[in-house]
Amino acid sequence: MSLAHALMTSLLEKPSSGYDLARRFDKSIGFFWHATHQQIYRELARMEQAGWIASEAAPDGGKTRKRLYQVLPAGEAELRRWVLEPTAPMDLRDELMVRMRADAAIGPLGLDAELRRRMQLHRTRLEAYRAIESRDFPGGRADTREARIHHLILKTGIMYEASWAKWCEEAISVLQAPAPAPSC
Repeated sequence: MSLAHALMTSLLEKPSSGYDLARRFDKSIGFFWHATHQQIYRELARMEQAGWIASEAAPDGGKTRKRLYQVLPAGEAELRRWVLEPTAPMDLRDELMVRMRADAAIGPLGLDAELRRRMQLHRTRLEAYRAIESRDFPGGRADTREARIHHLILKTGIMYEASWAKWCEEAISVLQAPAPAPSC
């Protein structure tokens, strides 16, 4: 996925200034596609140059350089083209898995603290996702197709974080289990 497609999706939901877009991005798409504010501004400039979006001075911009961005028909056509491209499943590339293999190969390396830290990070994110779910989808209610899709995406995050938190718990118990006595 490219950042441009994520930004166009967000702009189609609501035309925004770069600043407002970056803030909204952090609270939504940013949960599963990270970008710095600097990257967002650079990409907005590229997208405007490509003719996918347009900007105009914001009415409340005053003496600032605040601009409002919106997606043009060429940008929507690009987004439609991109959405239909086949995608490969995400590859798991996590240093912790290699560290676990190293622990298995050469003995206890003290990964418990890192696993506890990771478990807490996943639990914290899980708590945040569940709070969003309670706020935005009380009782699991999603009245529109758009809301049901947003809830489905949020559920993916909930399952992901819950799964990792549970895995960390299990990994800690495996690492702390006494080694079996050697057989004679």
